[in-house]
Amino acid sequence: MSLKQILTSAALKGVTEARARIFGHVLNPTGQRSPHKILRKKLIGDKVAEWYPYDIKKDDPLVMGRLEHERLAKLEMLKRRGKGPPKKGQGKRAVKRSK
Repeated sequence: MSLKQILTSAALKGVTEARARIFGHVLNPTGQRSPHKILRKKLIGDKVAEWYPYDIKKDDPLVMGRLEHERLAKLEMLKRRGKGPPKKGQGKRAVKRSK
């Protein structure tokens, strides 16, 4: 390598480092994969949370109690008709396994 090539490569390296420092770029001379592009983006969790309206059902114990009571009443009605969920260990998969 000649002296001129060494000087130009050193100057070019210095310029790229200065440019990265000035403009806030990440210097990646080896070209390896880096998560910097993904980490640079703004977080969107707050926007997603704002999109959905506030649900009063989750906070009000009276509403939750009423919904739970309705669910249990429906389950009781299904059990009386013989359509309720099977007891643990007596479903389709358990019957197949025991054969």
